[in-house]
Amino acid sequence: MKKIATLIAVVLFNSIGFAQSGAKIDFKDENNTIDFGTITKGKDNGIRAFVFTNTGNAPLIITSVQSTSSCTILSKQSDTVLPGKTSKIEVKYNMAPGPIRKTITVESNAVNYDEGRIPLKIKGEVIAN
Repeated sequence: MKKIATLIAVVLFNSIGFAQSGAKIDFKDENNTIDFGTITKGKDNGIRAFVFTNTGNAPLIITSVQSTSSCTILSKQSDTVLPGKTSKIEVKYNMAPGPIRKTITVESNAVNYDEGRIPLKIKGEVIAN
């Protein structure tokens, strides 16, 4: 009986370690949010970059980057990002006057997010010039 309990404990302990293996994505911005602050239309191009690092032990593959309206994805990581390497996703807000509250959804093979889906957010306010 002790041998069976020990075997089960070893298998469970090892499976926890395997569950954490794989690509992991870590964004530079706190809470995966870029704060534009208060910006003036015509004086800011509305382009920002979400910088990230693959902190896992396997190549990171981004399969999709989607945004809500008023936000354009300028660049998407098309190659795999090797462990320890850094890359970025550039977005452009259309600079319509008013509050900025937009979400960009990244789909990847990252194991540190549910189903590899990462919500990125931009916020701020655009004022007319």
